[in-house]
Amino acid sequence: MIPPTFDYLRPTTLDEALRMLPDAGEDAKVLAGGQSLMPLLRLRLAYPDALVDLDRVDELRAIRDDGDAIVIGATATHHQVMHDPLVREHAPLVARATATVADPAVRHRGTFGGSLAHADPAGDLPAVALALDAVMLARSASGGDREIPARDFFVDWMTTALEPDELLTGVRVPKLGAGWGFHYEKFHRTAQAWAIVGVACAVRRVQGAVEDVRIGLTNMGATPVRATAVEERLGGSTLSDGTLREASAYAGEGTEPPSDLHGSSEYRSHLVQVLTRRALNAASAR
Repeated sequence: MIPPTFDYLRPTTLDEALRMLPDAGEDAKVLAGGQSLMPLLRLRLAYPDALVDLDRVDELRAIRDDGDAIVIGATATHHQVMHDPLVREHAPLVARATATVADPAVRHRGTFGGSLAHADPAGDLPAVALALDAVMLARSASGGDREIPARDFFVDWMTTALEPDELLTGVRVPKLGAGWGFHYEKFHRTAQAWAIVGVACAVRRVQGAVEDVRIGLTNMGATPVRATAVEERLGGSTLSDGTLREASAYAGEGTEPPSDLHGSSEYRSHLVQVLTRRALNAASAR
């Protein structure tokens, strides 16, 4: 299907992009990798007045060390993120989850920040960002820089806290130090499909007991959600089979899973318990 007519803007610097965005109007769309936006355009599910293409803004691709965190540039590709030494060393959960995104062709074009800004609750990376307490870095020409915690960034279905004149410039991800185990467990119909349910999990144990646990859920509501009921029940435990089974039964508490062609709400509520137990088992084994 032919997409609707729109103006095409292609800045070469971040400052130029920030100047263009307000003039493009509230209905303008930002094009990063385009792996989520282009299908919406072809199906006429999006009607932007203008597209601001960030492909030539090289300064948004960098991944750098930031002390107790790493900063991943918004237009770093999935392929770049999953193979980057800093990510693999300090944010291995990000690398593992990114490796499950779609297929190699998509991972070579799709971008880390684009996936987060798209805010599809079935996407893999929003739940990971939430579980790791990541911070989104935004900038506008009028308001300067702004930091948005992941818990406040995802507002509703495919809706974020970004203002119309703001760009996501990067994501600050806290480093996982010694003692952390991690895993991303995903259930989908085919290797390239969206997750029916996904679970991002990071566990830190001290002398065998759980000191900290973080669990983010994919496709269990209009936004990614934290499995806080499970996290609370696992604090101080030894992650025995009985403890995991009991705690995982609360994985769906407070969630509103959708019903669609791929599964009912009740099916997802059952599936998230199974996947949470698997993710915790795998994370504790690491």
